[in-house]
Amino acid sequence: MSAKHLTLSLLLFFFLILSCDPSYGRFITHRTYFSLSSDLVTDGVQQLRGPPYLALNRSSSFSAESTCDQTYGFLPCTTTVLGNIFLIVVYGSLMFLSATYLSNGSELLLDILGPGIVGGLFLPILGALPDAMLILVSGLSGSTATAQSQVSVGMGLLAGSTIMLLTIIWGTCVIVGKCDLVDSVAQDAKDTKGFNLTESGVSTDIWTSYTARIMVVSVIPFLIVQILQALGSTSGRHLAVLIALIVSLLLLISYCLYQVLQPGIQRRKISYVKHKRVIFGLLRNLKDRAAGRLLSDNGEPNEEGIKKLFSVVDTNGDGNISYSELRALIVGIRFEEIDLKKDKAVDKLMRDFDTSQNGQIDETEFVNCISKWLKKATLIQTASSGHGSSTLRFLNAFNQDTDKEHDLLDVGDESDEEIEDAGGSRWTSIKAVLLLLLGTLIAAAFADPLVDAVDNFSDATGIPAFFISFIVLPMATNSSEAVSAIIFASRDKRQTASLTFSELYGAATMNNVLCLSVFLALVYVRGLTWEFSSEVLVIVIVCLVMGGFASFRTHFPLWTALVAFPLYPFSLALIYVLDYVLGWA
Repeated sequence: MSAKHLTLSLLLFFFLILSCDPSYGRFITHRTYFSLSSDLVTDGVQQLRGPPYLALNRSSSFSAESTCDQTYGFLPCTTTVLGNIFLIVVYGSLMFLSATYLSNGSELLLDILGPGIVGGLFLPILGALPDAMLILVSGLSGSTATAQSQVSVGMGLLAGSTIMLLTIIWGTCVIVGKCDLVDSVAQDAKDTKGFNLTESGVSTDIWTSYTARIMVVSVIPFLIVQILQALGSTSGRHLAVLIALIVSLLLLISYCLYQVLQPGIQRRKISYVKHKRVIFGLLRNLKDRAAGRLLSDNGEPNEEGIKKLFSVVDTNGDGNISYSELRALIVGIRFEEIDLKKDKAVDKLMRDFDTSQNGQIDETEFVNCISKWLKKATLIQTASSGHGSSTLRFLNAFNQDTDKEHDLLDVGDESDEEIEDAGGSRWTSIKAVLLLLLGTLIAAAFADPLVDAVDNFSDATGIPAFFISFIVLPMATNSSEAVSAIIFASRDKRQTASLTFSELYGAATMNNVLCLSVFLALVYVRGLTWEFSSEVLVIVIVCLVMGGFASFRTHFPLWTALVAFPLYPFSLALIYVLDYVLGWA
């Protein structure tokens, strides 16, 4: 924990203690005028023989009873506009501090324990914890009527957080992370195009597109609860909330499992693509050795030419290719731009060839395997050009497709990043746990008073609580994440861009499943009325537009930021029109 954050925490804590200290005074009235409760006199007057020398009219500030309740019985509250603005700033700063501690603790924990369960399960949940806590307390306190009033704060936070991440933060990351785009691929740390709308931007790996698709799927519970709300009876609407809650929880579990398994899936896919590059190198080498053509005029594998190659590789002429003969062939091939471990490559090729699993490759196995690979290459080349039967043309198409697939899957390792070596030290582990505990405690302690302050500010100004929470609360709970994403994107690398946008889509997904699950559980358990049609609509629109946009492309020119930014004011305007002009609420 930095000294700066610790100092800020202590100052805010002492402020709250001091501001909670009650003050007492006494009203001094003359018995003659006791019945005139509006008349007050200053202290120190010994005897009164007539009207008080200094009569003070009791102001409305003294006579009016406070309509706000102190959270926990001691935290300050106020009914004034400026007072509630001050409280929102104070409590919001504490929630920002909580999000910062949770983020820093999560990063330390990730460095110590690595991805998998920590990166896939704990970190997404911890990242969404401040939002989930605010949503939870918004519907827990008070009577059903009070909860119905305050739960709009939770929905405002849910909608505002998701939309802010996918519009303002997304577009800002495109701008600060822009590089020159060449053939739809961003050139690391090369930014000579300026603010060219089409030739400057960012690009990501294919995994980021998969994350965007998951985000699109995560809006299903919103659609379920909204569509089933059309049911006429109250019990039917209540059932709709329950069904959406179950689906949301199932999606949450599925997403966490995917995140846990994702590192292994990535490694296996990258390994498979590298294996395809080995196959290409082998086919190209065999083509150079072949006396005849490997493909006939109709594009089918030429079995006679492949059989001649078999005899070339079978150096001892015993009718079988042994492991050592295959290894000698692979070692003699020059593989370009591939981190190849030769023994592993030979093991995989041996498993491809040796279908009988006897440790030898006979002629039939050799012909069948080479024919299978050539057919795959012809399919790729036919899809790209549709003409020609040259073996070299087919192999070049196969190589280009493999290079593109490898480039999309693996944009580079993290070896060149300056990552602090956590080293698994005991102090680092203790620090991570303390940060996570402190962040959780602050979020739990100050979520309720922040919701109360927003609700009181709404009462004092007449501004709907939804709009206040939509704009203000995401700044408190997501600012740390947003600043981190923008700084990370500014490194102008494809790898960091991929991580940045994956985190944005992942955060929106957790809002759509974890935070929504909390919200739906509140509505169901407390028997609240579902009146959030317009809010659901804007969440679905933004997630579908941005998610659909990012699901099928890996490069984002600067003009895409101009699509993202207007969606934020559009969302606010649409909710206002639907609720306060058309009367959806």
